[in-house]
Amino acid sequence: MLVAPARVPATRRLAATLYGYAFLTDLVLLYPLYVLLFADTGLSVGQISSLFVLWAAAGIVLEVPSGVWADAVSRRLLLCLAPLLAAAGFALWVLLPSYPAFAVGFLLWGAGGALRSGALEALVFTELGRLGAADRYARLIGRARTAEVLGAVGSGVLAGPVYALGGYLAVGAASVATCLLAAAVAARFPEHRPPPVPALPSVAPAGAAPGDEQGAGEPGWLDSLRLGLREVRADRRVRAAVLLVAAVTAIWGGLDEYTGLLAADTGTAEVGVPLLLLLVWAGMTVGGLLAPLGERLSHRGYAGLLVFAAGATAAGALLRHPAGFLLLAAAFAAFQLATVLADVWLQARIAGSARATVTSLAGMATDLTVVAFYAGYGLLAGAVGNAAAFAFAVLPYVLVALWLLTGRA
Repeated sequence: MLVAPARVPATRRLAATLYGYAFLTDLVLLYPLYVLLFADTGLSVGQISSLFVLWAAAGIVLEVPSGVWADAVSRRLLLCLAPLLAAAGFALWVLLPSYPAFAVGFLLWGAGGALRSGALEALVFTELGRLGAADRYARLIGRARTAEVLGAVGSGVLAGPVYALGGYLAVGAASVATCLLAAAVAARFPEHRPPPVPALPSVAPAGAAPGDEQGAGEPGWLDSLRLGLREVRADRRVRAAVLLVAAVTAIWGGLDEYTGLLAADTGTAEVGVPLLLLLVWAGMTVGGLLAPLGERLSHRGYAGLLVFAAGATAAGALLRHPAGFLLLAAAFAAFQLATVLADVWLQARIAGSARATVTSLAGMATDLTVVAFYAGYGLLAGAVGNAAAFAFAVLPYVLVALWLLTGRA
């Protein structure tokens, strides 16, 4: 689809704002060090684990309500509030380091993540549709995922020097500063919303053009929730896309948290572990950039992509050698691409105005699956070790691929 020349600057502004927001959201210098902060404060492993549970619970509980709020009020407002909540949590951590402060900080951080999830994708897709550039969604979101990875890499590079200069207080101050910058960037997002109307609009029929929002205006909070749930129940294609997002995203997203342990199991010295992880991050970066090419994949090709990623993950882990991380890098590139494409398919199938609500339903399904994965992986790794657990964990992707080949997705 061609974009009218007059609208090209608007599309570029949207893209630049999105990339800056994604980069700053993950450029948080506390990321590589917050577990050490907890341990240095005297928390036990059990207490630290309980904080992670609080973090996950906050995201699960608030995921759908925040999506409904974004549809009913303002998606841009939620994108501005999200990093401010995280900033408040990080400030608590370094100013009042204690278990209660850490717990409140995780609740705020989890709430911020929930506010951002769903609202961001919905705003970007809707604005692109308004500009006649909905076909650029995959490109923009893929690059945004790459910007997030680069932000995480930047935090890893800068955290050490900043900590050496001023300890946890300096790292915390830098983290708060980047969150405030993210909020300022979010205020630049365009948002064109029709005036509210009292009546609940009906869900558009399946097959409506991507980006076409149903109804003359935005529904209220309760109407947004009903509209989003109705669309998922009524449209099999939307329901399948919600399930696909959760199935594709959860497992490899959970495995990402254990790549450091897998690297250590290869016999690599501690100083070399970050270099192996850098390979994985590089793969994720490439995967995000490949999104425009990935849009050409058929269901059969997408199924093959998942099988390749699962096979490369299992082979790289079972190799038990640093060279295996080259395979893991290729696998995570494929997983990142598959995740972006799953989101693209979901956004293209949503026809009603409750876009953020439906996207948040997919996010909640993903979070619930990740929590279940963490529990299962812990038991499995304790019994057979990290390498074998990695190989077993990706087997469900074969089932997802078979589901795709049946044509039901």
